[in-house]
Amino acid sequence: MILAVTKRFREISSSVLVLPIILTFLGLLTLKSIAQHQDGMTSFEKQFTYLIPAILGLFTVLFIPKNAIHKYSYIAYGAILIGITIPYFGESTAGTYRWIDLGVLSIQPSEYAKWITILVLARYLSDHKLEVRNFTVVIIPIILVLIPTAIILKQPDLGTAAVLLTPVFPMLYWVGARPYHLFLLIAPILSIVTAFHMASFVIWVIIVATVLYLNSSTISRGITTFFTNIFLGLFAPLIWNSLHAYQQKRILTLFNPELDPLGAAYQIIQSQTAIGSGGLLGKGWGLGTQTHLKFLPVQESDFILSVIGEELGFIAVLFILILFAAFISRIVFKAFECTDRFSGLALVGIASVFLAHVFVNTAMTIGLIPVKGLPLPFVSYGGSFLLSCYMMLGIVLNLSIKSPT
Repeated sequence: MILAVTKRFREISSSVLVLPIILTFLGLLTLKSIAQHQDGMTSFEKQFTYLIPAILGLFTVLFIPKNAIHKYSYIAYGAILIGITIPYFGESTAGTYRWIDLGVLSIQPSEYAKWITILVLARYLSDHKLEVRNFTVVIIPIILVLIPTAIILKQPDLGTAAVLLTPVFPMLYWVGARPYHLFLLIAPILSIVTAFHMASFVIWVIIVATVLYLNSSTISRGITTFFTNIFLGLFAPLIWNSLHAYQQKRILTLFNPELDPLGAAYQIIQSQTAIGSGGLLGKGWGLGTQTHLKFLPVQESDFILSVIGEELGFIAVLFILILFAAFISRIVFKAFECTDRFSGLALVGIASVFLAHVFVNTAMTIGLIPVKGLPLPFVSYGGSFLLSCYMMLGIVLNLSIKSPT
C-alpha cells in the first residue's frame, strides 16, 4: 500500500500540486489575520479543519482509475442533478436554496456540479468523436450544461451558473469546433446583454452582420440568424424585470456607485478603498483598518483579495495572480500532453473553471463587474468550495498521469 502511494506521487506533476498548496497557505495566513477580531471558532480554525476532508477528497480522486472516472461520469451527473435539486425541499438561507443541511454540517452541491458536468461533457465529446464542423452536433453538449445551469440559476446563484457555462466553449474548441459556430452560440447572449445600451447594441449588430456575411453558407440562413439576434435583443427588458431587486441594484451601482453608496454599492466601495489604501506594500499583516473595523463585508470569502491588498499590498496581490496564472497554464500544458481525448478535454474544462473564478473574483473586488459572490480558489474561506477545489486538483493530477489507469 505504501509503495503504491509512493509510486502514485512520483507520477504526478509536482508543479501542479505545489502551487495550490502555496495559495492555500496564503489563504490561511489571511484568515488568521481576520480571526484576531472574531469570537468563538474563527474562520481560520474552521478552514484549517476543512483542509482534512479536502485532502481526503484529493487522495480519493487521485487513486480512482481513469477508466472508472470515464465510466461512471453519467451516473455522477444524474446524482448531482438530484443533489442540486434537494435544497429546494429544505429551508432557505438568506432567501436562497443552495445548501443541504446535514445537521453537523451543510454542503453546497452546486460546487461539485462544476467539475462533474465537465467530466460528462468530456465523456460525451470523446466517446462520439464528433465531426464538430457541423453546427448541429453541439446541441447535446449545450443541453447537458444548460440543465444544471437552469436549476442553479433558480436557487438563485447567478455566479455559479455563469461559471458552469464557461467550460463549454473551450472544450468544444478543443475538439475542433469552428470559431464561427462558437460565435453563433454566444451571439444570442451578447445580443441580449448589449441591448441594454443602444450604442453598444448598434456596434454589436454591425459585428454580427459582418461575421455572417463573411461566413454564412447561404444568404437565407445569414438573414435568419441576423434578425433572430435582433429579435432576442427585444427580450432585454423582460430579462431585466426577471432579475431580483438586489441583482438590478448591483448592476446599476456598478456604473454609478453613488446611486446607493450605503446599500448595493457598499461592498464595491469598501473593497476599492481597502485595496487602494494598501498601496504597493500594504499596511502590514493584521493592521488593515477596513478589515478589522468591519467596514469590508464578506472579507473571509468573496473579498479576501481585498484584505490581502490592504494588509500586504499590490505586490502580494500580483504574486497571487502570478501563482494562479502559472497553475492554470500548467493544467493547459498537461492537457496538450494527454494521450487520450477524455483526459485532455477534462483538464481544459477544469482550467476554464479555475480561470473563471479568478477573473470574476478579481474583477469584482476592484469594481469592474457586479458583485457575483464567487470565492477565490484555494484562498477563500468555505468548506464545500475548498473540498471541490481539491477534488478538481485531484482530477487534474490523476488524468495528467500517462499510465493507462
